[in-house]
This record gives sequence, C-alpha cells and structure tokens, in this order.
Amino acid sequence: MRIRPVWLPACLLLAGVGGWGTALAQDMAMRTPMQMPRTISVSGSGTIDATPDIARLSLAVQRRNASMQVARDETVRVSKAFLALCKKLGIPENKIRTSGLTIQPEYRWNEKENQQVFIGYFVQRQLQVEINDLDKLGNVIEGAIDAGVNEVSPPALDSSKAKELNRDALAAATADAKANAERIASSLGVKLGSVRTVVAGGSMPPPMPMQEVRMMSAAPMADMAGKAANYVPGEISFESRVDATFDVIAP
Repeated sequence: MRIRPVWLPACLLLAGVGGWGTALAQDMAMRTPMQMPRTISVSGSGTIDATPDIARLSLAVQRRNASMQVARDETVRVSKAFLALCKKLGIPENKIRTSGLTIQPEYRWNEKENQQVFIGYFVQRQLQVEINDLDKLGNVIEGAIDAGVNEVSPPALDSSKAKELNRDALAAATADAKANAERIASSLGVKLGSVRTVVAGGSMPPPMPMQEVRMMSAAPMADMAGKAANYVPGEISFESRVDATFDVIAP
C-alpha cells in the first residue's frame, strides 16, 4: 500500500501565521511600557580648614671637593651637628631619618682636548625630620642652616587629626549635595525623595607644602628665638566630594 504525503495549501499556513502575529502584536500593544525612575543627580563639595600641628622637613647636606674623603668627612660632620641640634630641641630619635651617603665623581668637558676631565667628588646625605611642636620649626630650619645644611625643602604641613578632619569634610560634602538636590527639586515644583546612590570622591589630601612659611629679613635678628618667631604655619584644608542621586516625588 502506497501512502501519499498530504500537502496543505500555502494560503492556509500563511493565514495561520498572520493571525497569530496579529494577536501577538495586539497583546504587546496592550502592555504598559516600563517607566524610567525620576531622579535628580547632583554633586557636593566640602572643605574643612584646620591649624596644622605637624611639619615634615626634607633637608640635604651637599659637599664638593677634589678629595672624596674631605667631602665625605664634611658631610658627616654637618649631619652630626644637625642630629645634635634635634636632640637639643627635644625631637625624638624615631622622628629623624638619615639616608646613606651618595658619592658621585664629577667631570667637565675639555673643549681643547676633546675629552672629560675629572674635577672632584659630589657627596650628599639626605635628612628628614618630623616636628610635632611647630614652635620648634623655626629653630630647626635656622639651626640646620647654621650647622651647614645647604638644602631645605619647604615644610610639608599635616594634622594629627587628619582622618577625623577628612570625615568632617565628607559630611560637609554630603550635606552640600542634599542641599543642591533640594534646591533643584524646589525650582522644578517637585519633592525630593530618598537617596538612591551615593559615591564619595576625593580623599584626605597629602601633607601640603608650607606655602605660608615666611621669614622676615628686614631687620637683623639677635638670636634663634627671634628667627623662629618669623615662621607662620597658617592653615591647611581638607576637601571631599560626593556624587548622589535622589528620587523625585511628583506632586
């Protein structure tokens, strides 16, 4: 017995597909489209000024001489004098760091002979000190120079309460962000809802160079105390930033 395949008219298949497609389109059209949440995104900043109570000094003793031993001995002598000064001022040893000696031969170019000519040695020792009593800052700087230190970088100022001050700046930035969002909502005639996201930007700033340090030189100074009195630490600032997104409540 031979079985023949049954072929349905193409028009019936198309009609079925077309009917199902129409029903699907109508069903999708009846669905409510997803609405995006209404939000306000703002930024806020906060700054806290504080009086520093820490100063970090970077100094260097540098000497040049045709004799390496002479340059080295002079560098060691000045370094010891600086350490003695710090001890006299009551600065703890764990607040002082001295690096090893750096010794480099130096040359100059002889145009006539077209070759380098040895001229001597450059010897350097780096010194770092942390001062927790800024009343001693001027004495350390002036005493170091008098001892023979020939390079003193601007003091870097810091605070022993840096973490707490940074958190205060963060709180101020958060309050500023909320105030900005409330002002925007008020101007648009809507109400500010709850906060959706908060991203804290910025961090505790690194110790700042002491730009405010000033040394008066208009009149001669009779003693070390007079010199020290002319160093004014000023203030340092801690800054933070916050990005926040709030919901909007329509009236």
